[in-house]
Amino acid sequence: MRSDPFSWRDTAAPTLALFGSAATLVCCALPALFVSIGMGAAVAGLVTAVPQITWLSAHKPLVFGAAGALIALSAVMQWRARNAPCPVDPVAARACRRLRAISTWTLGVAAVAWCIGAFFAFFAADLRF
Repeated sequence: MRSDPFSWRDTAAPTLALFGSAATLVCCALPALFVSIGMGAAVAGLVTAVPQITWLSAHKPLVFGAAGALIALSAVMQWRARNAPCPVDPVAARACRRLRAISTWTLGVAAVAWCIGAFFAFFAADLRF
C-alpha cells in the first residue's frame, strides 16, 4: 500500500515525457509550421537567438528516440500503477485521483505532441500537393 499519494512515478514520468515531446516540437514542428505560413523570418530570428535548435534539428532521430522512450516508459509506469490503491484519507484520496487524471492527460498531450513533431520531422517534407 502506498503511503505517499504523490509518488514520483505519478509526477516525474509524465512531466519528463512532456518535456521530451516539447523538444520535438521546438526542433521540427514549430519551425516547419512557421515557414509554411510565411513566417520564415521568425524562424531565422529564433535560430539566431537560440542556436541550440540547429543541434536538435541535426540530431532529430536521437531527439525523437529519447522522447519516444520517455513517453513509452511513462505509459508503462502509468499502466502498472493504474490499480494502485489511493490513501484512505478522503482529502489525500481525492488528490491521488486528481493527480492520476492529470498524469493521464499530460501523457496524452505528450504523445500527441510527439506524433505531430514526428509527422513534420519525417513525413511532411515528402508530401506533394
